[in-house]
Amino acid sequence: MRSPLRPMAGAGCAAVLAVTGCSAGAASAPHAAVSGTAPVTSTVYAPYVSATEVAATEAAGSPATYNLAFVISGGSGCTPKWNGTEAITDSAVTSRTSSLRKTGADVRVSFGGASGKELAAACDSVSELAAAYGEALDAAGSSAADFDIEGDELTNSASIALRSRAIARLQEERPDLRVSFTLPVMPSGLDADGLALLESANTYDVQVSTVNLMTMNYGESYDGDMGDYAVTSATAAHAQLEKVFGLSDADAWRGMALTSMIGVNDVAGETFTLSDADQVRTFAERKRLAWVSMWSAFRDRQCAKGRSGQDDAATDCSGVSQTPGAFARRFSG
Repeated sequence: MRSPLRPMAGAGCAAVLAVTGCSAGAASAPHAAVSGTAPVTSTVYAPYVSATEVAATEAAGSPATYNLAFVISGGSGCTPKWNGTEAITDSAVTSRTSSLRKTGADVRVSFGGASGKELAAACDSVSELAAAYGEALDAAGSSAADFDIEGDELTNSASIALRSRAIARLQEERPDLRVSFTLPVMPSGLDADGLALLESANTYDVQVSTVNLMTMNYGESYDGDMGDYAVTSATAAHAQLEKVFGLSDADAWRGMALTSMIGVNDVAGETFTLSDADQVRTFAERKRLAWVSMWSAFRDRQCAKGRSGQDDAATDCSGVSQTPGAFARRFSG
């Protein structure tokens, strides 16, 4: 997914596979098990928000968890920075995370995204990468990490293995660390690269709480209903998660999350409507998914007059007719 409030050349995230460790978890399974200590509850709402910019609509729907986007390399080796520019210990970000927590919500740090250099591609060793991830988590006071892996990083086998090993080490040091992977998905399910990433997590004994599917930006050949595509993608991925993780039918659903790009997507002809949000929420509750999310809270408003956003996805508005926070209220049920 795109960095908050920063235009990105080309298409945005193709899909997503993780954001997670909200207040609920699923029963454990081998290796990358969906696991948690809280009792299974209903599907919660956990939007992506900017770590540096406050959105007037971010509290809509009373989120259970905020996904802070994104921590990537600062461009000088293995130095974690918010959006690649702001110091990880920036006082404004620290104050912001504290304010978000005062609402009663959890805060999850999201690493990666569609722009910039992911830390696993910038760090040279397992210990160095684990330390960089830990530094960001400590700065945010968080015990939940989301890894949004897409684009070239999905085909970089060296960085995938390094990341898996670093996360496994971090979980040894922090037993309460909840990990989610946000991955691209298609109506046919996860592609070979996404599945290889999850197999790598299994190989190195990473304990995965949730696989968050990016139900968005499918490609020009998909010009149908975005709500239907989200359900079809989730259903296809469910069978894959059962197989990869050795999960039961119910646990595979409980270990899944869905993230939709609200309004106009980065692919021409793809528009995710309020009706689609209702459909996704109803499906998620019926299957007892861990959480639903959206890209993003700062887009959850109608574009200003003269800025329709209908020809190109805007970074700060949805491109559809809506009241502020309408998507959040639909997703929160």
